[in-house]
Amino acid sequence: MTRTNDMSTRGIAVIGGGAAGLMAAIYAADMGVAVTVFERNERCGRKLRITGKGRCNVTNHCTRDVFFANITGNSRFLFSAWSRFDSAACEHFFEECGVPLKVERGNRVFPVSDKATDVVDALVQACRDRHVRFVHRRVEGLQIEDGRVCGVILGGNVEPFDAVIVATGGMSYPLTGSTGDGYDFAKTAGHTVTDLTPSLVPLVEEGRFCASMQGLSLRNVELAVTDTKTGKEVFREFGELMFTHFGLTGPLVLSASAHLSPMEKGRYRASIDLKPALDEKTLDARLLSDFEKYKNKDFLNALSDLLPQKLIAPLVQRSGIDGHKKVNAVTREERRALLTLLKGLTVDIKGFRPIDEAIITKGGVALAEIDPRTMASKKTAGLYFAGEILDLDAYTGGFNLQIAFSTAVLAGESAAIAVWSEPELSC
Repeated sequence: MTRTNDMSTRGIAVIGGGAAGLMAAIYAADMGVAVTVFERNERCGRKLRITGKGRCNVTNHCTRDVFFANITGNSRFLFSAWSRFDSAACEHFFEECGVPLKVERGNRVFPVSDKATDVVDALVQACRDRHVRFVHRRVEGLQIEDGRVCGVILGGNVEPFDAVIVATGGMSYPLTGSTGDGYDFAKTAGHTVTDLTPSLVPLVEEGRFCASMQGLSLRNVELAVTDTKTGKEVFREFGELMFTHFGLTGPLVLSASAHLSPMEKGRYRASIDLKPALDEKTLDARLLSDFEKYKNKDFLNALSDLLPQKLIAPLVQRSGIDGHKKVNAVTREERRALLTLLKGLTVDIKGFRPIDEAIITKGGVALAEIDPRTMASKKTAGLYFAGEILDLDAYTGGFNLQIAFSTAVLAGESAAIAVWSEPELSC
């Protein structure tokens, strides 16, 4: 394997030009170290460009306690990273980069322009302003000698660096370049990679009930999910969801998926309150009013004031009431059964959609093998990790991007300090 001798490449290599990689490069370069970002795509931030439906939920305008409450596990690992670069610092950074921000429902922070491209462009420009070098090629591996990373391998050749930051993301959205290469790099360096599963992902139903309403989107509903094995309710939230050919998707469903661990076929049951603003007594009065209005019509034709058309037939079938029965013949018990459905339309969950449809990956490089004060590897000197590749994930609302940014800032600065304090690190 040939080693290149261009000393201009010495310094820090950042593998991955996404949210974490670009932020790590910026803060490492601010320390006066030469930084090279290796991004396999022709453009950086490909995944970042599609987050938040192309709007990019940059962070969450929250307190420290709220942030840690939204981390699904291992939150203590983030104490140092959050202390160094919290959500307020993140907001200030983007404002200073010329990206005005706004706070929406749930304290979600978006660019005023509603354009994720503005966020990516700001990060790339900040790198260019600091003379960060970009190489749009796939890194094939790490060069490790005597327990220290010495560089990266491209095209069979070694390009030497004093430190390497791996910020390759997870395995979600592989078309954006998140193909799991970073996990192989980590294993090569002696790290353990925990089980990788999808999170913030659509849910597959048991059966074909949702498929009968494919494409129907419901707003202002409440979704609850129960673990049938323990009897415990694991999720409840108000918002929007959509029925698909495979099951359920939409903001509520993606949020719920982060709570469904371990995923086992038939273990979880979703329940949709179609009228959460109405208690049972009020809703029953509404049904009686509609039934009086349509008393001479078939039951199937008496619910259009209450429900979207696409939902009526499947709901009637689920209720067990003959759709052609006259409304004035519907019994009190049948009306009660309908009321129960309206307040709790159940869907049994079979599993997750594939990981390549997930927003993030649950699992990653084991945190016990990473120094939380620096994001440095405890296995291989000169190696750092940042972002989704770590065994860290959170609920929706900007928390996952904040994890990426916080760990990246800490990794970038720590790697630069190490390079400056020990200038003869190279192999």
